[in-house]
Amino acid sequence: MKRPQRKIGRTLVIAEASDDAKLEAAFVALLQKQIGALVVASDPFFDSRRARIVAFATEKHLPAIYQFRDYALEGGLISYGPSITESYRQVGVYAGRILKGAKASDLPVTLPTKYDFVINLKTARALGLSIPPNVLALADEVIE
Repeated sequence: MKRPQRKIGRTLVIAEASDDAKLEAAFVALLQKQIGALVVASDPFFDSRRARIVAFATEKHLPAIYQFRDYALEGGLISYGPSITESYRQVGVYAGRILKGAKASDLPVTLPTKYDFVINLKTARALGLSIPPNVLALADEVIE
């Protein structure tokens, strides 16, 4: 079976970081590998360094996709991931059911059902990218 990166003719580079020094080292390693784009996985450490990660992608003119809307609001190109607002609403529903007597162990595990797709057009223009109208039409939010 072929690996996905071979199907599109690209090499997948994985960089990990768990503290600020490792994050800066990861940036250096990614630049040395001459990456063409960035996918930032969901991680509490990355979320707490959101501004720095978005700044890195912007400074190096790297198109990047992130999991949470806040990254696009910070200046990231695209975000696609579970709606935090909807997730918190679901937490409230669960809390209400427990307060009404349901046993937490009897409640089903749920997965996100609403996802936010956000495109930052200002960032796209800065990167020299044109987002097709059909993709813009799919977005939940377009940041001008």
